[in-house]
Amino acid sequence: MSSLPNIATVIGSGTMGPGIAATLARAGATVRLYDISDEAIARAEAAYGVVTGVLEAVGSPMVPGGSVSFGTDLDEALAGTGLIIEAVPEKLELKQKVFADIEARVGDDVIIATNTSGIPITTMAESMTLPGRLIGMHWSNPPHLIPMIEIIPGKATDLALVDKLAEIVKSFNYVPVIEKEIPGFVENRVLYAILRECMALLEEGIVTPEGLDACVKWGIGYKLSVVGPTRLLDMAGLDIYQAVSGYLNKELDVSTDTPQFIKDKIAAGQLGFKTGGGMYEYGEGDVDAKRKEIITGLIAARKTLSSIPNV
Repeated sequence: MSSLPNIATVIGSGTMGPGIAATLARAGATVRLYDISDEAIARAEAAYGVVTGVLEAVGSPMVPGGSVSFGTDLDEALAGTGLIIEAVPEKLELKQKVFADIEARVGDDVIIATNTSGIPITTMAESMTLPGRLIGMHWSNPPHLIPMIEIIPGKATDLALVDKLAEIVKSFNYVPVIEKEIPGFVENRVLYAILRECMALLEEGIVTPEGLDACVKWGIGYKLSVVGPTRLLDMAGLDIYQAVSGYLNKELDVSTDTPQFIKDKIAAGQLGFKTGGGMYEYGEGDVDAKRKEIITGLIAARKTLSSIPNV
């Protein structure tokens, strides 16, 4: 018997909402996707159509009975729900208001999970009537393609909730990673450590963006997609790690601010895909083509990696 609640609610239909909803629905849940405007809901419905196509392509199993509905009525979205996943923008005051609205409408036994990518769970829970039922449930983007979820309890979180949420995650064939609370959580801390060194190498003119991407994709990413970093150390030998880290660690970037060349690009309106230029320049149709290429690659990688049992 699945531990996934029969009814689940996703609050916020932005970047992550449709993918989260589709993943839960495919596992058999009745999912309500809520947002505050008809325009946001219309965008979510369009995105949901794309997401379901991707899940078909990746061969995601489908449990009968799942469905997704879209709406702007919070009472309807929360009626009878057993799991709430908050996925609104990363603003503390907004999230706390959302939690207050939720708590006023649901029973004490309903799980409230937040998809925050960095705001401390403990801080968000401080304004809640029952802070023990708030827990971090950080999906990786795109949520319908990356089958790993970070589970982060705050200081007040009921610890029984950790195991319960882990079982829910396993019920739709994702890997739960239980962590202690720390700024940025584990995935983003590791990612931003890599990005910090990458930006420093670019700023110093050591390598081009194209060369850097090739080096990381094939020299690092290829290996790490099959064997995790701690297993990689065993494979290479801890003595080798000691020998290299002993001289290399002191050479690595330790800056605590965003590189100036990134700030300059932002000031010039070069934000990446959304503006047609960032680290690379994009001509007419290039962004859509690149997005499609990335999704195609993620689908292929997901299919391959799913057949590899261990990190």
